[in-house]
This record gives sequence, C-alpha cells and structure tokens, in this order.
Amino acid sequence: MQLTGSQIVIECLKEQGVDTVFGYPGGAILNVYDELYKHSNEITHILTSHEQGAAHAADGYARATGKVGVCFATSGPGATNLVTGIATAYMDSIPIVAITCNVGVALLGKDSFQEIDIAGITMPITKHNYIVKDVKKLAETIRKAFVIAKSGRPGPVLIDIPKDVTAEKTEYQSVKPGVYCPSWEVCEEDIEHALEMLSKAKKPYIFVGGGAVLSGASEELKKFAEKVDAPVTDSLMGKGAFPGTDRRYTGMLGMHGTKTSNYGVSECDLLIVLGARFSDRVTGNAKKFAKNAKILQIDVDAAEMNKNVLITEGVVGDLKVVLSILNKRLKQQSHPDWMEKIMDYKEKYPMTYHPEMLTGPFVVEEIYRKTKGEAVIVTEVGQHQMWAAQFYKYTKPRTLLTSGGLGTMGYGLGASLGAKMGMPEKTVVNIAGDGCFRMNMNEIATAVRHNIPVIQVVINNHVLGMVRQWQNLFYGQRYSATVLNDAVDFVKLAEAMGAEGIRASSREEFADAFAKALSLGKPVVIDCQIDCDDKVWPMVAPGAAISEAFDEKDLEKD
Repeated sequence: MQLTGSQIVIECLKEQGVDTVFGYPGGAILNVYDELYKHSNEITHILTSHEQGAAHAADGYARATGKVGVCFATSGPGATNLVTGIATAYMDSIPIVAITCNVGVALLGKDSFQEIDIAGITMPITKHNYIVKDVKKLAETIRKAFVIAKSGRPGPVLIDIPKDVTAEKTEYQSVKPGVYCPSWEVCEEDIEHALEMLSKAKKPYIFVGGGAVLSGASEELKKFAEKVDAPVTDSLMGKGAFPGTDRRYTGMLGMHGTKTSNYGVSECDLLIVLGARFSDRVTGNAKKFAKNAKILQIDVDAAEMNKNVLITEGVVGDLKVVLSILNKRLKQQSHPDWMEKIMDYKEKYPMTYHPEMLTGPFVVEEIYRKTKGEAVIVTEVGQHQMWAAQFYKYTKPRTLLTSGGLGTMGYGLGASLGAKMGMPEKTVVNIAGDGCFRMNMNEIATAVRHNIPVIQVVINNHVLGMVRQWQNLFYGQRYSATVLNDAVDFVKLAEAMGAEGIRASSREEFADAFAKALSLGKPVVIDCQIDCDDKVWPMVAPGAAISEAFDEKDLEKD
C-alpha cells in the first residue's frame, strides 16, 4: 500500500512494539506529529518541557524496561537540544532511537531556517546515525536503527528525516521484527584460559559492571559467584545485577567505594571483571589498580580489552552466554580463608553517617525502608548520587538509573518520567541535589501535565555539594561559584507547577513527608534541608590508588 513518510514512521514504530514516545513538536516534524495524533490510542506521546528532557525520558524508559526508548525533536535547536541526552545514553550503552526532522532535501546545506547537520553533530555520540533523503529507504532505515540500538553492546541511534520526505509517498509493507538473540559463538581457547585462571586463584574477587545489567545476566552471575566462592563488588552502573543484600556483596568499588571493596581488590590475586570498562572513577591510579592480581575480563565489546587497564586474559562475548558456559564447566571452588578476611573487612569498615541530623544517607536509607527496596531509584549527579549508590540496597537489575559515564546534571527528572511510563506499577523516586534539580526542574510541569506520579526528593544543601567537597579538601576551602544562597523556594515552585511541595528539616519531617508522598499518587517534590558541608565518605584522592581510600576518621588522625 502507498503511505507517506510520516505514516511509515508511525507504522514502523508500531512494528517495533513502541508504546510511548517522548518529544517536542516543531515545523519540520509537523507531518509526523499529525500522523501520531491519528494513532494516539496506540502510541502515547509525552510532551516534555524541553527536548533534553525527552532524550533523558527515552533513556530512563530504556533502562527501566530493557526496551528501546524513542524520542522526537524538530530541526535546528530542537535537534541540538537532544545532544546531551544522546551522549548520556551513548556513554552508558543505553538503546534509544532519536528521530529528528530537518529542512527539505533541496534546502540542505544552504543555511536554511532551523537547519542543522544533526547527523554530523551526533556522529561521535551515536552507535550509528542516518539522514534519509529517499522515502523508499525510510522503513528499512528505521528497522535497522532498532536492530543496531539493541544488539551487541547497546547504544543510541539517530535518524534525521527531511520534511519533504515525510510528505512523499512510497509502497510500504509491514514486516514483523525478528527477536534478537545473543550469539553463542565464544572462542574456545579463551574459555579454556578463563577456566584455568579461575581454578588456580586463591584470592579471587568479582567486579560487576553495567554490562551485567544490560545482558540480563543476574541469575548466571549469582550462580557464578557461588561457584567461584568469591566476594563481589560493583560499579555504579552494575548496581542490582548482584543482590546488595547478599553476604558476598562488599559494596561499590572506586573513588567513593567501600574500604572493603577497595582493599579487597587491591589484595586479590585474580580480579574477574564482568561487563565493566575500568572507568577512572573505579580504578583511581590505573598503574596501581589491582597490582597484585591477574585480570580476567569478560565483555561483549572487544574494544574494551586493554583500553584503560592491561589485562591478563579476555573473553569476548555476551556476558549471560559466557557465564552460562563457565558455570557448566567450572568445578566448585572453595576459598574459606579469603572469604573470612573480606568478611572481617566488612565488619571493620562499615558505612556510617551522623546519627542524629537529617543527612543524605539517612534520606536514602529511609527511602529504602519505606519502599522495602522495591522502588526504581533515579538520580542526578553528585553527592546525592553517591549516597544513593552506597545506602540503598539494590537487589534487582534496572532499579538504579543514573548517568554514570557522562555524569549529566539534569538527567534524573526526565529519566524518572520515562521509567514511570515504562514501569507504571513501580514506585519511582528521583533523588537530586539542589544544583541538579535547577537544571531541568521544568519537567515537574510535564509530570503534572501527564499525571505521572514520580516522587522528586531534593537533597538541598544550598551548594554544589560534590564540587564544594573537592574545594574543601583539595582547593584550600576556596568556594568559587559553588554557593547557591539565593531565594528559590522549591516547595512554592512545585505548587506553582501543580505538584505537591513538602519541606523537611529533620529526620521525622522527612519520614512523614515521604510516607505522604507514597500515599498521594501524584507528582511530589520534597525539599530536604541538609548541612552544606556533609561529605561523601570514603574517598580516594585524585591520582591516588584505591587502596589509599580515606574517610573523616582518617582526616582526624592526621
């Protein structure tokens, strides 16, 4: 049958099972929005307050559901406003498809009104991108985009469509998409080497990254940890792949990781790295990282091998597949002395915080208690992000959504809207600092407009907390441009946008406020007043080894 380009866009989205799109209309994409209007009973459109919010919402939807997230934007500034969200998804390997429209084919390259080379701009931050100048190639391109976004190492794909292509007609035939299955082709020699290393290790440690979440390898990972008889640490992106309540779990690794994990990885003789990329925030001084250990890395992306840290052996393949093979072939290992030493570290170096004041850690633990660990937690970036990683026990994958690679302030609120649309039965809480909340707080209006009942918790210390922490510790307490002592009232702001606003200045007030937020079933903003000099502990100084992690007590000794 003959369809226009805009009709083909909508039909292809329906083919792919897309039920929600986040976006903002404009002149170049009008034809697509006109067609979307006719299919509003099949595809829900969430009109965000800003295109960046749409990109983050598509990202949050993808992280929470495991599906491909979709966002729309018009040409020029509409398209460029997606860039930060696309880059965020790219750094964390999140599958989204961003569809933009541009000026007509004849006007491309002529500095036409709202023309921009968005394909050129996003080339370094997409897994692939397209500009479709022939309507006959449109359906095939959209189908390819979805396959690319979710296969192998996932990532964002952008499709740019000139406006006249959305109006032109061509023959269209519906195609049922195939089901993606990871390849079971893994190098046998690599498996043999891995089995040998695992069998010879006396002090193994398992380090879990975001790849374990993306591959759906949680069940295989749990079995693997038991088989190897090893403690388990994770990166920020790996949270929930291995249960945070399990006795083997020792907390996060790296700059703000636990002393147990940092010391244990520094002392192990085999570090087993599962779907992690050795970020500098994890390794500290890379030359001193796990210096006593052989390193076995398993990752779907061969480019990650020996990129940041030299490894001993690597296995390239989907993590779920590789762990399934190893679990079948590895004999049961036993390391009682090593496990006992790590358990002693856990007892000696617990995570603590001020026992009476309202603090970020208390807020996070109270959210954990009130939600019984079953919420989807979204964060912005900074101190509150680290507290959310340290003090909420994630027992399932896809329950912590956060910008790990790019560190995008303003990510969380849009992402929480996407998560709630994808997982409506879940309680979704976005934890933000006051600096981050200011960046995209306009999306509270989106939550109210579409009645998306997310709970926005603002850890309000009236400063840019993480930057101030560095200024305090390493820059002679020179607080350059980090004090936010203005008159913004987040409670009034929430109310002005139609949400519920609650202020909390004590533990009791926050406990009551959060309980109320859970009961309301509407967007709520809770403004939590905490001290401006609360810090994230432990910490590893820039350039130091992770074995040199220190905390407040260590500073007092000095």
